[in-house]
Amino acid sequence: MKKFILLFISIFILQPVKADEGMWLPLLLKSLNESDMQSKGCKLSAEDIFSINKTSLKDAIVLFGGGCTGEIISKEGLLLTNHHCGFGQIQKHSSVENDYLTEGFWAKNKAEELPNPGLTATFIISMVDVSNEINDYIKNVKDESTREKLIQEKSEALIKEAKQGTNYDALIKPFFNGNQFYLFTTETFTDIRLVGAPPSSIGKFGDVTDNWMWPRHAGDFALFRIYAGKDNKPAPYSKDNIPFTPRYHFTISLDDIQEGDFTMVYGFPGRTYEYLPSYAIKMIREISNPARVKIRDKRLEIMHGYMRQNDTIRIKYAAKSASVANAYKKWQGENKGIDRVDAISKKQQFEKEFLKRAVQKNIPEATTILLDLELNYSKFSEYSQLRDYYMEAFKAIELLNFSQNMFLGISKISNKQIDKDTQSKEIEKLKKYSDSFYKDYDSRVDCNIFAGLMTIYYNDLKEKLPYELFKDLKEKYKGNTELWAKYIFEKSLFVNQVKVNKLLKALPEIHYNIEKDPALKLFQHFDSYYLKNIKQQWQKLDSTLMVLNRKYMAYQMELMPEKKYYPDANSTLRVAYGNVSNYSPKDGVVYETYTTLEGVMEKESKKNPEFYVHPKLKKLFEEKDYGSYADKNGKMRIDFIASNHTTGGNSGSPVLNAHGELIGINFDRNWEGTVSDIMYDKNKVRNIIVDIHYTLFIIDKFAGATHLINELSIKKRTP
Repeated sequence: MKKFILLFISIFILQPVKADEGMWLPLLLKSLNESDMQSKGCKLSAEDIFSINKTSLKDAIVLFGGGCTGEIISKEGLLLTNHHCGFGQIQKHSSVENDYLTEGFWAKNKAEELPNPGLTATFIISMVDVSNEINDYIKNVKDESTREKLIQEKSEALIKEAKQGTNYDALIKPFFNGNQFYLFTTETFTDIRLVGAPPSSIGKFGDVTDNWMWPRHAGDFALFRIYAGKDNKPAPYSKDNIPFTPRYHFTISLDDIQEGDFTMVYGFPGRTYEYLPSYAIKMIREISNPARVKIRDKRLEIMHGYMRQNDTIRIKYAAKSASVANAYKKWQGENKGIDRVDAISKKQQFEKEFLKRAVQKNIPEATTILLDLELNYSKFSEYSQLRDYYMEAFKAIELLNFSQNMFLGISKISNKQIDKDTQSKEIEKLKKYSDSFYKDYDSRVDCNIFAGLMTIYYNDLKEKLPYELFKDLKEKYKGNTELWAKYIFEKSLFVNQVKVNKLLKALPEIHYNIEKDPALKLFQHFDSYYLKNIKQQWQKLDSTLMVLNRKYMAYQMELMPEKKYYPDANSTLRVAYGNVSNYSPKDGVVYETYTTLEGVMEKESKKNPEFYVHPKLKKLFEEKDYGSYADKNGKMRIDFIASNHTTGGNSGSPVLNAHGELIGINFDRNWEGTVSDIMYDKNKVRNIIVDIHYTLFIIDKFAGATHLINELSIKKRTP
């Protein structure tokens, strides 16, 4: 293993690196990327971008809420991210009476900023390569379970050492499929308050129709603020907390963005799979994506049908439907991209060359590893399909999950071995969970989702699943899932909040035989089968494939040293860079690099609520009242595109110019570029960015929140 580490280092140092492809570790920019970045126009040094010893750009970047990125834009902890990243918080604060989703929200002062329990913002304090320490600790260990145990053991020791004498947290993450390891020291704030958000007609303009598409016209941004204790350190929510004073905040540039300009995205990309073998991509293309798309299509059809008819349901299901729709459309684009770039065939060609070199160098394990991967992916595909249907169809029925969670909570409370104080705390937790569930739940929607998804589940897998699993459907309901759903939802206690509240009020006494509840019985019936017959086999094969892919990754780097390698995204801090660049989605068509407010008016539709234009925005457009935010031609630009390599998790990431100034907020990729999680296509992959001019225009001219504008560091246009 040590020779692989030395090999990785030599590859990194000696190999010339060229972007736009890649999600690079900022710690390694000096050795890997600095010269290339500067050749593309960057005016910064690697030390300006990432430094442990002095203030750098990294000190203004946060992991927002665990799944997005945010950036600090003022001395008072003002945080900018995407509207869709803050959508769940906006939705929770919304009601029919205070519909912030429709009308937007703008705090007039700090006292009006809204707290968000559970929301976090995490800074990276330092990043250290601990590969040698961990790999030396596990050298010569062949048993995988022992290896994992030793990695955990060593990691815990390194984390403890890193945290000692600080108020920081720390974690270690594997890279290159477990061949390398990095330790991250972090600082997490938990008092994060909503400051401002445009109406969804701006923040989500085009919504599902335009999602993953270019041209785009969405003002996808929201503002939050980090609060800290009086010592400027993380503290639980308190009215006495004060705005956080950051180590660094971004200056905003008002220069127009031009074709060819250098751009850099700094954030926390979620997951990519650039080094998978062809067998894995074939499974994704032919089995996983089609099934998941089919199931989510039905789920969205039912949700949207109710949401269009009822405002209460629209608000309740806004965040849920957005979450379901995002991956649904992405998977469709990914499959088209796999076909367009001929990804499977290209991987097969790579594997032929890999095998040829393995034979030439006489490395026996490398010559057989592809056969092992093919065999195990063949088995894995079968269990992966069964797992996908269970997770996407059965587990999507909210009532069933809720009944199981309530059962587990009540069982804990009824345990006679726990004291009364613990009992009271657990009852209170259960009440809060119940209130949270029912706030955004409608049994009519869920009942129809049950019928629709269980029909797909049964029809598609009845030949692969035992008769006993669907016995009730076949015998009692003669295959009619609507009758089955009607019975479950009429008889289950957990559909009715009044009855559940009565049950909770009586705790720890129980006056209802929960174990006979039809929703709970059904959940446990299916879950028991899944755990015994699917999950165990899936996990076993998944573990085998993890080992094989780790070895395959190491051999790729040994046998193909001329290839460019960067670690797959894993929600750690990365830098991607490229240029503002147009592209051609198909023959005879070339897309420009930016869109304007004229495009919003062209897309306006009274029939489709996704393309509703707010009257105030229309008035500003008609009067051309753009303030200082219009471009040199008097146009109000909205979004633009560049060739940065991004993925989920980069939502909300700052997009910076050559001087490290904020010029936009990353929020999406183009339809043709969704395949970049598997294979980057430099000709068509583009990230989609909210132009900072439009963000400022909405805050200032639309919302009238000039107090927020005054808080920012804005650099005027270069003459």
